[in-house]
Amino acid sequence: MRPKPLERHVWKRLARDTRGVAAIEFAFLAPVLIVMYFAMVEYCQAYMALKRTDHVAAMVADLTSQNDKFVKSQIEDVFAIGDVIMAPFATTTLTQRVSSVTRVNATTYRVDWSIGKGIASKLTVAEAKVPDDMLAQGESVIIAEANYDFDSPFDQIAPAATRFKRMAYLRPRTTDLIVCSDC
Repeated sequence: MRPKPLERHVWKRLARDTRGVAAIEFAFLAPVLIVMYFAMVEYCQAYMALKRTDHVAAMVADLTSQNDKFVKSQIEDVFAIGDVIMAPFATTTLTQRVSSVTRVNATTYRVDWSIGKGIASKLTVAEAKVPDDMLAQGESVIIAEANYDFDSPFDQIAPAATRFKRMAYLRPRTTDLIVCSDC
């Protein structure tokens, strides 16, 4: 059965009609673009938290290395800067530790003192990871650690938390060894 001339005319007219093409393209692309947008927001937030964690470790090491001696309460005051630096991120998962490590001889290191906030206070020599060429015999270094568990605001989409761990190494500025009397 042959189509009637009127039906053929309707099909040709519909084939030439492009008024709804943009809406159909948008319906296909919008979900992909929205997911890509939120993924970039998530990546930028995580990167900012990583850089702030790095900054916390560097600032704690810097403030500690500027002194000749400490008491435990003074170092705990230095840890308070971490909460300020991490803003606007929640600081409940921020842990910090600052330690002094001395090279005894070519193969041996000694942890002089170590204080932590939310983390085990005593740093082990294995955890210190002091580069071999960093210290000569008898020299010491301040090691500051900052750990932060970044939790995604999009937990329903990406429920995995990411742990950032940063360490900063600085030599004491005014003395060979910083003493902590009650550590």
